[in-house]
Amino acid sequence: MSWTRRGEGASPPEQALEAILARIPGWADAPLRYRPVSGGISNTNWRVQAGSGAGDEAGADVFLKVPGRGTEMFITRAAAHEASRRAEACGFGVAVLDYLPEDGVEIFAFLESFRASSNLDFLRPGVRHNAVRALRAFNDSPALTLTKTIFDMIEEHVRQVDTVGGRVPQDTAFLMRRYGEAKAALLASGLDLVPCMNDTLAGNFMLDAADQVRLVDFEYASNNERAYELALWFDEMAFPADVEREMIEAYWGRWDVGVAARTQVLKALGDLKWATWAMIQDSVSTLDFDYYKYGTWKLSRARTLFHHPDWPRWLRLL
Repeated sequence: MSWTRRGEGASPPEQALEAILARIPGWADAPLRYRPVSGGISNTNWRVQAGSGAGDEAGADVFLKVPGRGTEMFITRAAAHEASRRAEACGFGVAVLDYLPEDGVEIFAFLESFRASSNLDFLRPGVRHNAVRALRAFNDSPALTLTKTIFDMIEEHVRQVDTVGGRVPQDTAFLMRRYGEAKAALLASGLDLVPCMNDTLAGNFMLDAADQVRLVDFEYASNNERAYELALWFDEMAFPADVEREMIEAYWGRWDVGVAARTQVLKALGDLKWATWAMIQDSVSTLDFDYYKYGTWKLSRARTLFHHPDWPRWLRLL
């Protein structure tokens, strides 16, 4: 993909980026060039290089994301920045170079030797186990300022769908009844609140040639139920049952029927959360992404677990 020099941006996203670049200390008059980075479904992502004018020596590249329209409805940028710093301190994040609170923009070192992973990468046991170690390190770090549980997220999104006039499924009453059952059972069992990414899709795990893992994108991070982190990851990876068991053992040090049941219940809630989020984005986002299709797929998976014959047993095992 070709570079665009500052001052040559023509599209609205490019012009928005250039306005932000002009406000970065030390970059007001520096020669810069940039190009988009694919993969985001909430923001526009950019690779920026300083010192790219005639006769200038190119500097180190940085990664910068511009918040997408409507993301302030569910992202607290200061909290995301705190979580990014925490991940860096854990040894599994990326160096945070700067933060522009007025724009909600974080600037990171660009990981030259790393690439975004795909679901296929997690077919390799080494990648899976390295990812579990990274997640566990972040989960075991000191508490974040923001606590936002999976219940908070779902209930917030339900209100927001109503506010923006988003589409709702015909079986909403059933879905929310199952949600209520899960919430009551999980709260009765007690929550283990720890720092969680809350967004464990494959693209948020960066890999190098040795399969070392770095975690990126902490926009949705908060203190949340510990078991939700793996549950959501299992949702995203679509692991078969034997791999889920392997990863539970790797994370917890043993396989436990109660943890396994908790994971299944939280997988359903994770899909319900992101399906509801997608209906909000379907109404407000300007990005070229089929949020409705994404949300429909998530709802289908949630229904599979909500209708599962073991649902009552899982709730009892919590």
